[in-house]
Amino acid sequence: MKTILLLLTFLPAFLFAQITITSADFATADDTVRISKATDNSIDYSTTGANYTWDFSNLTFDSQFRRDFTPTTGLPVLINFVFGPMASNNYRATYSLPATDLPIDQLGTILPITISDMVQYSKMTDDSITSVGLSMNINGNGIPVKSDTIETRYTFPMNYGDNHYSRGYTRLDMNPIYDAIWIQYRQRFSEVDGWGSVTTPYGTFDALRVKHTITEVDSVRMVVFGNQVWIPIPVPESHIYEWIANGELDAVMRIATTMAGGNETVTSIEYKDFNLTANVNELEFAFDVYPNPATDFIILSNTSKNDSFFIVDEKGKVVKSGSVESKIDITSLATGFYELVVESNHLFGKKSVIKQD
Repeated sequence: MKTILLLLTFLPAFLFAQITITSADFATADDTVRISKATDNSIDYSTTGANYTWDFSNLTFDSQFRRDFTPTTGLPVLINFVFGPMASNNYRATYSLPATDLPIDQLGTILPITISDMVQYSKMTDDSITSVGLSMNINGNGIPVKSDTIETRYTFPMNYGDNHYSRGYTRLDMNPIYDAIWIQYRQRFSEVDGWGSVTTPYGTFDALRVKHTITEVDSVRMVVFGNQVWIPIPVPESHIYEWIANGELDAVMRIATTMAGGNETVTSIEYKDFNLTANVNELEFAFDVYPNPATDFIILSNTSKNDSFFIVDEKGKVVKSGSVESKIDITSLATGFYELVVESNHLFGKKSVIKQD
């Protein structure tokens, strides 16, 4: 009896795997990740801990986009010199991503300039992922902007209980396009504050939970009535909560918040997903399913045992998932129409399936 009680005491510690995250678990140049965006003002982003279970399976997507990790080849000459293969080692970027949340886009409201096409450049090594700088179009001119102090977003290997502090300093002198200077100063504190199992509409994963706290002070120097003045750009404190799993290329779940008036407000919810919106001709991977309509089981062709499948109902919820087998049992599904999605080496295919009585 004592042996049984002892096993029951320690059983919860073995329900999920406490994983380690390395740079190999993140995307690199030429990788793509499909992301769904959702809205849920009541979502619980703060509860965490060791051997914890997070369940976000009831989220439904509002929209989707594809995150393309673009290689730094074929860049315009000036940007290539700063961030491309010929750049100095610290600034030789691995990939770039669109920069969609930078306060510099507010400058267009206070300065007579047009800023567009903002891009962030990242460098990946075995030890870290850093933000080495930006590029943007100012009045149609492509401008590279090196970060004088390089911010570290992740350090590796990553384990439960780890934390790190980093800061970034970036200065953009817009002369001679316009007589103004923009300065960005960021501080980031990242802590791995949980581990366990996270479930999203995409699936269930052993994961580490990472909380990033970001404070930023931005300002712009401009000429007002012949005098140079510094104008602050208000940037509220923000938090990014991420659930990171082995081999998934990006966080499988990400929630962003901002602080305003002492209250923390959710600004975005994203989770890794398969393509729910693509037409058949847009898909990256072809397979066949039969019989269709089906009653008890379906069989897939042009797939392998290393592939994964997801059966999605008309509300966009995953009702069955797993590794591809010789037969997939669908007897438990209600009669109706479903989307069958297959993932093979990070490529996705989709077929409509009818379950009948």
